[in-house]
Amino acid sequence: METLRQLLVGREISELSRVTHLLGEPEQLAEAVGGVLPSAAARAPHAQLGEALAPAVERAVQRSIQKSPRTLTDILYPVFLPAIRKSIGEKIDQTFQSLNETLRHIFTWHGLKWRFESWRTGASFSEVVLKHSLVYRVEHVFLINRNSGLLIAHVTADNATSEDPQLISSMLSAIQDFVKDSFNEKEQSGLDTIRFGELRLWSEVGPFATLVAVIRGNPPEELHEIVRDVLLRIHDEYSQALEQFDGDGSQLAGIETQLQTCVELKQEDSNQGFPWLVVAAVLLVLIPAGGWFFLSWQSGQRWQAYVSRLGTQPGIIVAQQTVRDGHFYISGLRDPLGADPQSLLSGTQVDPARVHSHWQFYQSLEPEFVLKRLTASLAPPDTVRLSIVKDRIVAEGEAADTWIDRARAAARQLSAGGPEFDISKVRDVSPEARAAEHWQAYVSRLEAQPGIIVAEQKVRDGQFYISGLRDPLGADPQSLLSGTHVDPARVHSQWQFYQSLEPEFVLKRLTASLAPPKSVLLSIVQGRIVAEGEAPANWINRARAAAEQLSAGGPEFDISKVRDVSPEARAAEQWQAYVSRLEAQPGIIVAEQKVHDGQFYISGLRDPLGADPQSLLSGTQVDPARVHSQWQFYQSLEPEFVLKRLTASLAPPDTVRLSIVKDRIVAEGEAADTWIDRARAAARQLSAGGPEFDISKVRDVSPEARAAEHWQAYVSRLEAQPGIIVAEQKVRDGQFYISGLRDPLGADPQSLLPGTHVDPARVHSQWQFYQSLEPEFVLKRLTASLAPPKSVLLSIVQGRIVVVGEAPANWINRARAAAEQLSADGVVLDVSQLRELNLAELNYLREAIQATDIFFYSAKAVPGPEQMPVLDRLADQIKEFAKNARKSGVTARFMLTGHADATGRETANVSISAARAEAVRALLNKRGVAPELLLVRGAGTFEPVVPENSRTGSSTNRRVSITVSLE
Repeated sequence: METLRQLLVGREISELSRVTHLLGEPEQLAEAVGGVLPSAAARAPHAQLGEALAPAVERAVQRSIQKSPRTLTDILYPVFLPAIRKSIGEKIDQTFQSLNETLRHIFTWHGLKWRFESWRTGASFSEVVLKHSLVYRVEHVFLINRNSGLLIAHVTADNATSEDPQLISSMLSAIQDFVKDSFNEKEQSGLDTIRFGELRLWSEVGPFATLVAVIRGNPPEELHEIVRDVLLRIHDEYSQALEQFDGDGSQLAGIETQLQTCVELKQEDSNQGFPWLVVAAVLLVLIPAGGWFFLSWQSGQRWQAYVSRLGTQPGIIVAQQTVRDGHFYISGLRDPLGADPQSLLSGTQVDPARVHSHWQFYQSLEPEFVLKRLTASLAPPDTVRLSIVKDRIVAEGEAADTWIDRARAAARQLSAGGPEFDISKVRDVSPEARAAEHWQAYVSRLEAQPGIIVAEQKVRDGQFYISGLRDPLGADPQSLLSGTHVDPARVHSQWQFYQSLEPEFVLKRLTASLAPPKSVLLSIVQGRIVAEGEAPANWINRARAAAEQLSAGGPEFDISKVRDVSPEARAAEQWQAYVSRLEAQPGIIVAEQKVHDGQFYISGLRDPLGADPQSLLSGTQVDPARVHSQWQFYQSLEPEFVLKRLTASLAPPDTVRLSIVKDRIVAEGEAADTWIDRARAAARQLSAGGPEFDISKVRDVSPEARAAEHWQAYVSRLEAQPGIIVAEQKVRDGQFYISGLRDPLGADPQSLLPGTHVDPARVHSQWQFYQSLEPEFVLKRLTASLAPPKSVLLSIVQGRIVVVGEAPANWINRARAAAEQLSADGVVLDVSQLRELNLAELNYLREAIQATDIFFYSAKAVPGPEQMPVLDRLADQIKEFAKNARKSGVTARFMLTGHADATGRETANVSISAARAEAVRALLNKRGVAPELLLVRGAGTFEPVVPENSRTGSSTNRRVSITVSLE
């Protein structure tokens, strides 16, 4: 038992022991919980986790502060200290701003009115002063990503001007990064305020974005709080989108509405007028001062106009200019060829006596000054024109070689960085230069001549030297000198002859050497020399030899278009035409053909059914006497020849037609089996590689074939029948044999023979019974075995047998047992829609019937007289129960089981128990109970109701019991 217990629950016992031990050890339990706590906390819903951990975390923080307050101070110090410092700084700025404005207006007329307003409203005097005196307007608001510096959003006030907001955003980020890197500031800090004239840039830094407000005027320090609140609201609403911002603002819709609240902030100047007396007093002081300032400003403007004019003058570089004690000082560089700075003072209304200038001379590299210097130094002749073309100085025209040499030397001496001096367009007009030009023109003309290759040419000591190769068929270089203005006496040439491979020279040589007849035309076609026309064989042979001797790399000599007009060539042409005709003939294979000593030889294979090669000679103009042929007979595998042989050998009847279909020989129609057998034999004997002989479309019209057809139709009909499986069928010696399996509930194969034209006397069948698993057969068997009540319907639904309705519990149990047995065979019996029949009245009668026993005397098979009333009552109950059961749609069955005591032998006890059951059945039948409702069985002593240990026990066991069942 211990082993069995270990096998059954040993694993669970060991696992339970391990868990119990783990729970009993606090350290191991803490280690196990610590391993899963992070993942459990991560997967828990946030609201539940926060509510569960809040009390514990609060107690832990409180205890930590009580135990070591300095630890929390050190943790919060980097966070709170910058914020406190910034808040104190802004408060101090606000205090100084309020103090400044209060002191400035304390003794003015406005000050008195504002002090009365302070007393009337209860506000402090400094607040009233700031309210009326500070004039400002928020013109731009930028929201910039802290990490990338990308512009997230930008809003602008009405009538405010600005440049590209992306550029401004990038510059602000660059300034922030520069300050942080230069002064080693922390990442959380940044510039707070930038002032430029009337504009102020106030910056508020958040976790993921920086809000920059561009303010014109003098804003109050409280505006910091407003901007900071806007930035906090933006971070609260768009925290995740700001953290993941990569340039796509689709997730930040509506953020500009938040920023718009900033640009709507402004405080305009009061419209109250000034006291005229104060204004007049101020004007008395300001007008003289203003006049003096205006004259000074006008003098300064005139001086700046003069300086700007100098800066635009070529050849003048202003290095420094200042205004000091009413005098103007200027220094720099000037080109002597440029304008005089002193002469430019006239017309500027600047007093020359107040101007102190210091100029140093230099040579300007601007093109116009370089041009002036080159013109002065080179003194170009009238035939040369110097000009500026695209910052280059270009010389054009004609000049002597001495001037050209000087110009080249001047071009080399020009300073780096200055304009280029181009003298390539100046033509040398000296006699030697003219002669060199004529010589180069002559050399260029020679190089363009076909058949002439200039290897070397040079000019030395006024003489011209040239050497190279020339084709004798080309132009004479000496003859080309005329008209070139080159003195032949100064020309020294050395030419070596060669044969040019250019097509025109090769054509000339071939024409001269071959002397083609008038019927042949030589021409150049796409770099090839082509001969066309007719010529004798000897000329063609000479032309072929000449083509083979042509130098490699030269043009090809094509004589394929020259036709041989000699008699032998004509005969050879006619012979080739005859051979080509033979090769195109079916059934003829030319193995070899040749022409030798004016005779024609040919050999090969020919099918006797094909054309005669000798008969094909007529009309070819080939002399039959010169033809020597040697043919061997063979059988061609071409379809038309195979068809002819099959037609001749098989002699098909008129009802059969042989034809060629897609390289196959097909027989169609009707024929006797003897002809079909011959045709099959012929099909098997056909040579491999030949066409296929298909006789599948020929129907056998012999009696045996007809009988075989009828038999196959009968077999096909059997195979289509449900419940019949054909295992084997064959035809032998005119008899038909068939064997297989058949379901007794299916059609009888013998009954299917009528109408098939199959002789039953020739059919030998052997069938074995089996139970088909097809649904219709299973349904029939279930209906027969289960005998369903009228309230139950069995049907086939999509290959399943479905039971629908109401039935007694015992019938339902039988149906379920049948479903389990069928499932093993792959058949589905669905009893899910079957409901138990509600038989309340029948149950009462059943209990009464089953509680009734008929008792017997010892060794008696018939009940005593005292049992007759019991039998009467029992018969009435059985009849009433059977009647009510029929009304409910079920059939009642009553099992009468006879019992015996243990006083006799067992065989005798079994016999007497069965006899007692039969006796009760007869007595009940006599009282009107239908015998088919009563079933009997003898149990002997195997089912005692009390132990056999007393006289009472023996008499009680001598009885007949009744068991009721519903179907």
